[in-house]
Amino acid sequence: MFMSNTTRILLFIAAIIAILASTVVFAPSVQANPPVQRQLNWDSPQTQALWDRACGDCHTNTTRWPWYSKLPVVSKIIVDHVVEGRKELNLSVATRKSASNIANEIEKQIKKNEMPPNNYLWLHPEAKLTDVEKQALIDGMKMTLQKSP
Repeated sequence: MFMSNTTRILLFIAAIIAILASTVVFAPSVQANPPVQRQLNWDSPQTQALWDRACGDCHTNTTRWPWYSKLPVVSKIIVDHVVEGRKELNLSVATRKSASNIANEIEKQIKKNEMPPNNYLWLHPEAKLTDVEKQALIDGMKMTLQKSP
């Protein structure tokens, strides 16, 4: 069976597009932890531990990248999630927002059960906070942000 030149050209173009698309989708995304530019003055080790456990991977430059974050497709999802989280709130960098505005936003997100998000909790069940831990994190972050640069 012979193919026409037009069919061959279309198949060649389709193959090139498929190869390019697969490199975009299946190539691992770059996992970076930029330098920490701001150190918080934690009000207590408990607040820092709660923050690190439930929030720090997406809202600081000290993300712990798990082994599965290097897998194709999964890598892109996780990196995009971290980039978005850092864009919304990154406590590793200076901000123009006031400490009270940041603390109020943290409180609102935690009380509405929007943070940490459910898709994070599926793979990080240790990040799920009890009601007592949520309130301790809210109160501790208010004090921490007030005394931090």
